[in-house]
Amino acid sequence: MGGAIVNADSAQIYRDLPILSAAPSAEEHAKAEHLLYGIRDGADPCSAADWAKLAKEAIARLHAENRVPILVGGTGLYLRTLLDGIAPVPPIDPEVRAMVRGNGVAGNLAELMPLDPVAATTLNPGDTTRIARALEVVKSTGRTLKAWQANREGGIGDAIDLSPLVLLPPRPWLYERCDRRFAEMVEQGAAGEVEALLARKLDPELPVMRAIGVAEVSAHLRGDLTLEQAIIAGQQATRRYAKRQYTWFSHQPPASWPRLEEALEGDAFDRALALLDVAG
Repeated sequence: MGGAIVNADSAQIYRDLPILSAAPSAEEHAKAEHLLYGIRDGADPCSAADWAKLAKEAIARLHAENRVPILVGGTGLYLRTLLDGIAPVPPIDPEVRAMVRGNGVAGNLAELMPLDPVAATTLNPGDTTRIARALEVVKSTGRTLKAWQANREGGIGDAIDLSPLVLLPPRPWLYERCDRRFAEMVEQGAAGEVEALLARKLDPELPVMRAIGVAEVSAHLRGDLTLEQAIIAGQQATRRYAKRQYTWFSHQPPASWPRLEEALEGDAFDRALALLDVAG
């Protein structure tokens, strides 16, 4: 179909962790053009809005070449921002941002409760980034983030023909693959990637520093965990993230989006393509 793969994964956009983020291999790059993989330095955080801008440019270029953009990745916020647009939140007051980002997650959550009780009660209590974002928005603008999000701008969902497909394979099959993949990453040199990243002494709150596996491998490099313990911890973190992704993609995309709920092997690939044809 003359297609090209466009990355929609928030970890694979950084060039620092090709192994730990399971970035496409050289062989996969040779089979098809891959865009937006490994294009950003870890010190330069990529927001959903940043990615959506890059994705729009890539999609426009492919359309101009009469080619098909194939978005692949599990970062739901990226996809939602691209399709539905972004809330027109004004720039945050620097003093407010500095104060919020300097506080711990527990303190921010307590302060958020009377200002935005909906966000305070629905966000994961340990989600440092989203809690801080909700708090800084309401403190800086006087409106909740949800209120701003009611009027999103810049989405392309209404301007394109979309053929979506949500992959929801059986959880045991998925979790076994998560475990096997993390062990393989370590065998392939993931620890070296993390060691090089730590040597840069970047802000620990940067997205690249919070990529799955970085904390667990870092603990091994410090001597706090054996290699086997680090692998087990990394596998568990991966499964937990997969569980959250699974829940999000089960309920957040429109009900009309087809879902493939079987292991991705054998004839399942043909059925997946058939679902895409129906959707298109």
